[in-house]
Amino acid sequence: MSLALLDPTHAAALDAADPLAAFRSEFLFPNGPDGQPVAYFCGNSLGLQPKATRAALDAELTNWAELAVEGHFHGTAPWMHSHGPLAEASAPVVGALPHEVVIMNGLSVNLHLLLVSFYRPAGARYKVLMEGGAFPSDQYALETQARLHGLDPADAIVELEPRPGEHTLRTEDITAKITELGDSLATVLLGGLNYYTGQVFNMAAVTAAGHAVGATVGFDLAHAAGNVPLHLHDWDVDFACWCTYKYLNSGPGGIAGAYVHERFANQPDLLRLAGWWGQEPSERFQMKKGFRPTPGADGWLLSNSPVLLLAPLRASLDLVSRAGGMAALRAKSEPLTAYLESLIRALGLPTDRLEIITPADPAQRGCQLSVLVHQRGRELFDHLAAQGVVADWREPNVIRLSPVPLYNSFEDVRRAGVAMHDFFGA
Repeated sequence: MSLALLDPTHAAALDAADPLAAFRSEFLFPNGPDGQPVAYFCGNSLGLQPKATRAALDAELTNWAELAVEGHFHGTAPWMHSHGPLAEASAPVVGALPHEVVIMNGLSVNLHLLLVSFYRPAGARYKVLMEGGAFPSDQYALETQARLHGLDPADAIVELEPRPGEHTLRTEDITAKITELGDSLATVLLGGLNYYTGQVFNMAAVTAAGHAVGATVGFDLAHAAGNVPLHLHDWDVDFACWCTYKYLNSGPGGIAGAYVHERFANQPDLLRLAGWWGQEPSERFQMKKGFRPTPGADGWLLSNSPVLLLAPLRASLDLVSRAGGMAALRAKSEPLTAYLESLIRALGLPTDRLEIITPADPAQRGCQLSVLVHQRGRELFDHLAAQGVVADWREPNVIRLSPVPLYNSFEDVRRAGVAMHDFFGA
């Protein structure tokens, strides 16, 4: 390994030039085995807690204590309308119009709600396309949705696999499969960013190909939202959903988001599972029969918003906004991840011992690098942990490392490189 890459002054110079460096101090870091803050690379699983989270929660608890039910209508942010500002703040993160976004439920709940509307098998058009080895939430949702329609999942679900000897999917292979399925294809559902390999799919190309054969197209953005630039509206994506506890730091089990393109905003006959809070607001409190959905994504709301779950997301989205939004985060993320990649490649290990399976092209990845360790993988993971480097282990032998631009530093990345250097004796 080039010793220059491991030189503390090299990382320090990069950190000194980082316009987002100050945001690191707005997060809470656990301590490692040595009692010092860890180098945390597990934002792909759970983001760190912003220091502002506690105050945001305390403010809502105070409103509850002092206003009780009147908190729905009074105070600085009445609960009655609390989800609306969060949709406005989330829309730029996913590249949507505010009325195309709704903050509600959990990711898997939202995925099912959207599939009820956008997976409508009929006659010969009943197949759904997904990537092989997708996150279990997507697998299980599609299996059960197929059964809901009386279909055999083994027949209805078509899975995309990489070419032999490759770890990721080629865009031309995805679009070719869409074209091949043609009139039999009802829906395409991909993870916008594959959780295992870290590959970002060409969502614009996939959407265009799906629409060309008459299919609806949606994405699970669990690992993409807050990580990579998204342009759902401009890409003409039909539907999408995401969690907010990874790169949007809303806390474990935090509230999720959903997107529905505005072309569906005023289609009250579009089948959906209805709830009271999705009813047209002017009629909501009339308590009468006959569901008439609110225009836009709010028409998929079921219940009034869980205010105590909205508060942490509000605090985190404020940080994203103050940092300059996704463009600013991406501007740091690319060199931060590239530095990690250079440290790993500089180990000089053959691919039958260690290989990065995430695409090398920055346009095809976010901040996550998935490292396939063919020998002593678990030992390496445990060694990193002992050195205060928090990574993520995925069976059978992948270590995921995700340097997050809002709170990770170049020094953090250097620490990971030093730990790997020590382990391999490079």
